[in-house]
Amino acid sequence: MMAKEKKLVEEITAMEDDFAQWYTDVVRKADLVDYSSVRGSMIIRPYGYAIWEHIQKELDRQIKETGHENVYLPLFIPESLLQKEKDHIEGFAPEVAWVTHGGEEKLAERLCVRPTSEVLFCEHYANIIHSYRDLPKLYNQWGNVVRWEKTTRPFLRSLEFLWQEGHTCHATDEEAGEETRRMLEVYADVCEEHLAVPVLRGRKTDKEKFAGAKFTLTIESLMHDGKALQTGTSHHLGSGFAEAFGIQYTDKQGKLQHVHQTSWGITTRLIGALIMVHGDNRGLVLPPKIAPVQVMVIPIAQHKEGVLDKAHELKDRLNRKARAGIDESDKSPGWKFSEHEMKGVPLRIEIGPKDIEKKQAVAVRRDSGEKIVLSLEELETHIPFLLEDIQKSLLQKAKAHCQEKTNIARTMDEFKQVLESNPGFIKAMWCGERQCEDQIKEETGATSRCMPFEQEEISKTCVCCGKEAEQLVYWAKAY
Repeated sequence: MMAKEKKLVEEITAMEDDFAQWYTDVVRKADLVDYSSVRGSMIIRPYGYAIWEHIQKELDRQIKETGHENVYLPLFIPESLLQKEKDHIEGFAPEVAWVTHGGEEKLAERLCVRPTSEVLFCEHYANIIHSYRDLPKLYNQWGNVVRWEKTTRPFLRSLEFLWQEGHTCHATDEEAGEETRRMLEVYADVCEEHLAVPVLRGRKTDKEKFAGAKFTLTIESLMHDGKALQTGTSHHLGSGFAEAFGIQYTDKQGKLQHVHQTSWGITTRLIGALIMVHGDNRGLVLPPKIAPVQVMVIPIAQHKEGVLDKAHELKDRLNRKARAGIDESDKSPGWKFSEHEMKGVPLRIEIGPKDIEKKQAVAVRRDSGEKIVLSLEELETHIPFLLEDIQKSLLQKAKAHCQEKTNIARTMDEFKQVLESNPGFIKAMWCGERQCEDQIKEETGATSRCMPFEQEEISKTCVCCGKEAEQLVYWAKAY
């Protein structure tokens, strides 16, 4: 049995040896996904889907609190509708999947499987918005989209993924701008306060902004290997889509005006962020707020009289304060420890004959491995505090890692040296020219992640060309 227990952990490739393989091992062995028969598609298993449900529940709550309503729009988009906004379709053309036949019959017009729903919302808004009294329109959709990616990886980049997409219409450009920033802050709150994933807030460069948008705001996170991950985006669409689709309203003076729009979304790639920010060589490490099981009770010597009864009693008591489970399988305690560590359960409670005799239980933290002896009488009081401390500690640890992996570069030589020695975020000044942005990517593989809202002047010249700098930009290699 000991050999099997040891093998369970050994089957995860060490992240220091091969980070990509470590990620794949964790995704599969923690029962998050399975592969389907379609390349690049994934089956999200119950444990993985439960994590998504907890993220979804919190985000849905905050979306509704900000006045938005949930709707659902079709999966298919006629080609003629998609073509209405030129910049938008050009941005998505390489990733679009097309339906050309219905049964044996060739369709008169191709149908796009939605890569995003801007044009569908625009068509609908053009039909239902007529007066200033109809504004603002604050809609949100939970659904799935398809993007025909060349290189795929579970959660991070797949042909089909789950997501949320908000689409709103406003009377003024200013109102749309406020909405764009407000929803980015909602995403940042969910990431930091619930996923314990620190984020960098900022604006995308024109090269990296959403196709057809006036501007794009983003939250960026840093993974354990020093690569960045875009964890959420919010787009100010301006009036471009409204002009293309004829979304107009009569204002208070009786004049026809075009609406100003936003769109914003997060996806199941947040689960990928969770894995790569908090995971270790034993598997997942889940923040308590989104963990499907927050506390797992493990009976020790469960064949002995009274042990299982006491374990069930503890589980029932804990369920009043947390999401608690019990593992009463016939596997050894060591195997159970490894399995629930692999799945990232924040806290396990060990209870055996000696513990019962002493009226105590042993709590073991997944984040630090610390063992804490707790009185059975005080269990309900201590467990919520422990879970809260784990949540805070995970965020603090991730913030410290991000700070350690954030460096400054004033020249291209410094930029390359830092990227090689301590990969992560690089703060460097930029002249604003697309040519320099392209050159940095070509020479280093790093892309602009965002222009942070809180600007600094670390140099007066562009890191690439040496001309006068306009903006501080965070750069990194990214997923």
